[in-house]
Amino acid sequence: MKKSVLVLLSSVVALVVAVGAVVGFLAYDFAHKRPSEVGQEVVYEVAPGTAFNTIAKDLENKGLVRNATFFSLYARFKNERSKVKVGEYLFRTNMLPDEVLSVLVSGKSIARSFTVSEGLSIYEIADLYEKEKFGTAAEFLSWARDGKLINSLLGENLESLEGYLFPETYMLTKYTDTKTLISNMVKRFLYVYNEIAPQSEIQGFTRNQIVTLASIIEKETGAPEERPLISSIFHNRLNRKMKLQTDPTIIYGKAEKSGKIVINITRADLTTPTRYNTYVIDGLPPTPIANPGREALLAAMKPAHTNFIFFVSKNDGTHIFSEDYKAHQKAVQSFQMNSKAREGHSWRELKEKKTSQVPAKH
Repeated sequence: MKKSVLVLLSSVVALVVAVGAVVGFLAYDFAHKRPSEVGQEVVYEVAPGTAFNTIAKDLENKGLVRNATFFSLYARFKNERSKVKVGEYLFRTNMLPDEVLSVLVSGKSIARSFTVSEGLSIYEIADLYEKEKFGTAAEFLSWARDGKLINSLLGENLESLEGYLFPETYMLTKYTDTKTLISNMVKRFLYVYNEIAPQSEIQGFTRNQIVTLASIIEKETGAPEERPLISSIFHNRLNRKMKLQTDPTIIYGKAEKSGKIVINITRADLTTPTRYNTYVIDGLPPTPIANPGREALLAAMKPAHTNFIFFVSKNDGTHIFSEDYKAHQKAVQSFQMNSKAREGHSWRELKEKKTSQVPAKH
């Protein structure tokens, strides 16, 4: 009897060992063998509330794991089933199970770039945001005008975040919401502004006034070397109690009514009163008219030391600067009233010049 029991126990132990060996082999084989030798890219989204077993089955169907059940058991063994985060992820079909699991728990979703150029207004940024399918323009504008958000970010009760959405390239995932993007743009502005503020050479300006002036400078020239000169003109005019008479403010005043930036000014626009029309109002407009970059902000704080009061376009993206009205009128005659001086020229020349000056990559 005892012998029979011992034989039975020996058989059971042998079976357990054999099963264990088989399971161990299968587990090792699963953990160390790739579904494919070809690294084909596959995008997979973990939606909110998706059960891990469903995720595992989806990954098997997409050829990212060889066996959904084994993958689920493997994740349980690693104690990472509950650590999977919502997101849109990029996988390759030649990844090991541990690599797949690492991506799922990383939270590092696929990111797309959202580039905001210097001098764009909130209207233009909102349109770009919608055009690139990150969200709606209406939602963007709503958050950009949200009083609680503005106060929490800037500590001021401003009308909108116009001027404070720093122009840069931002990386957005499918789950980056509009509020988060806008908050990040303002935080970037604050970082840059606080970095250059100690270099300021002007006094008596609030931060909002500096940003407003910088936004006008940004809109008036695309030539970096001209920004301090343009700044000096506006500072000189403000000091002499002269009207700024800058066209971009008229355009913004019209946009405030229409909700769209339209680059078109008529004679009637010059005399039509709006709170942004600097041909009518004294001093700076009440808010920025665009979102300036670092150099425009610095130019507003550190204007060139000149006696210039006027400037006129040379039709190629740059300007002629004058100290008195007589010289200004002469420049107007030469570059604006002379049709030959205007023929075949445009601001695009400046852009082409900048492109030609970029060193070739070797």
